[in-house]
Amino acid sequence: MKSKRVVVTGGAGFIGSHLAEELAGLGHDTIILDDLSSGRLENTEGLSRISGVELIEGSVSDLSLLQEAFRDVHYVFHQAALPSVPRSIDDPLASHQANLTGTLRVLIAARNSGVKKVICASSSSVYGDTSTLPKREDMPPQPLSPYAVTKVAGEYYCQVFSRVYNLPTVCLRYFNVYGPRQDPDSQYAAVIPRFLRRLSVGMPPVIFGDGEQTRDFTFVSDVVAANILAAESDARGVFNIGGGKRVSVNRLAQLAIRLTGNNGIKPVHESLRPGDVRHSLADISRAGAFGYEPKYDLEKGLRETIRALV
Repeated sequence: MKSKRVVVTGGAGFIGSHLAEELAGLGHDTIILDDLSSGRLENTEGLSRISGVELIEGSVSDLSLLQEAFRDVHYVFHQAALPSVPRSIDDPLASHQANLTGTLRVLIAARNSGVKKVICASSSSVYGDTSTLPKREDMPPQPLSPYAVTKVAGEYYCQVFSRVYNLPTVCLRYFNVYGPRQDPDSQYAAVIPRFLRRLSVGMPPVIFGDGEQTRDFTFVSDVVAANILAAESDARGVFNIGGGKRVSVNRLAQLAIRLTGNNGIKPVHESLRPGDVRHSLADISRAGAFGYEPKYDLEKGLRETIRALV
């Protein structure tokens, strides 16, 4: 991709900051737009030394701000969201406003500003708890949480803006993304940062349920690559972005214990959380059409994540 002017919404967040860093490193004029409600300024510290990077503190709910930020922009990478299934169950209205209303305003601003393409972050949670594996993009959505509903509806808005307004859009359904900078302190933290935080102080990882539920874990660098490949290509529509392998939470705990040198620690189990699916696995063949191929298996990704914590 030749040097472009790009915007990363949620660019101070976990995934967004990695994406902004890669785009800026490739020589693109990169605008980070983040209201810092869940993103953190320290995630962008490495970008301060790169020319052509601008940080705008603001919300995707501010349409006039978006239209100003999107002026003369080629690509918008829309990562801003309130993450977490449990958070959305606790406060569905906040998830709706941030995730769905925010996405609609991003699309309106992109249309009005003549943006060439919008790449949106979606989620594997849209599939719900169907027993069919692997999950394919042509399967009907079965959301089990308000968070998943916002992601399905956001995809539909993207499809409509492509068809009605000829705004090219891509929605990437992320499967259990992990890596450096993922917040372990939130009560809604994902499983890997929670495990690593407890193990770093010699405490056992906590598993919700029996631990035999499976996930397709995806290292953040693979997600970054998928976003850039999707922008560079002629692709439109919905694509799964995963590691292409499923691992039980019990196996994840064993691997995390070994890699952190905590042999002898045993996980503890608590009751299953509402809204969690039993099994998840991505069919990533469709994304392969625009060149996506994961480079990190779980052990390699965990080693990178642990190294960043030291």
